Amino acid sequence: MTRAFAEITFTPSVLSTQEQNGSAANYANFLDPDADRGDRIGPVEAEFISHRDGFYQATVSKSGWPYVQFRGGPNGFLKVLDDQTIAYADFRGNRQYLSTGNLADNDRISLILMDYPNRRRLKIWGRAKLVDAKDDVKLINELREPGYRGLPERAVVITIEALDWNCPQHIPQRMTLEELETYLGPMREEIAQLGMENEELKSRSTQ
Repeated sequence: MTRAFAEITFTPSVLSTQEQNGSAANYANFLDPDADRGDRIGPVEAEFISHRDGFYQATVSKSGWPYVQFRGGPNGFLKVLDDQTIAYADFRGNRQYLSTGNLADNDRISLILMDYPNRRRLKIWGRAKLVDAKDDVKLINELREPGYRGLPERAVVITIEALDWNCPQHIPQRMTLEELETYLGPMREEIAQLGMENEELKSRSTQ
């Protein structure tokens, strides 16, 4: 846990609840001025982000209601622009514009990036800026994925305020078909080889 995370999430109500339940002392050190701030992307975070094909994104409406959605795309569609900035191209979807409208009123945003096969999770808090596609063609081109036919409507540029790696204890281990192929490919080859050897043994036994 990092100091930036604690400063954002440990509100007076949270601190009071920690005190009531006896956990305040366990977390007090994270608010120490000398604690690691944790608001910069390092090599480990950059590598992790570059392999993600989706993330959960939370915004807050003007009426105070949270809205959480899953944003998916090719591996690495969420780009690291520098050590405190990430961004992605926002393509036309169902045209409800819930996240877009929420961010127009409140620029706070939170992401959860999952790596289910390795049971890792990175949480990000930040401030989002919406950049219309026609206003920054260079940025949009940087964020577009080769071979993807859709046209971005805007870029979502996020200035990071806190990062936090989560405990893997309750993360289920899941794999996509693409990730499973690493294991299934060699198994198929082994099965095929065993099949050939079996056929050869059968032919010998009938001679």
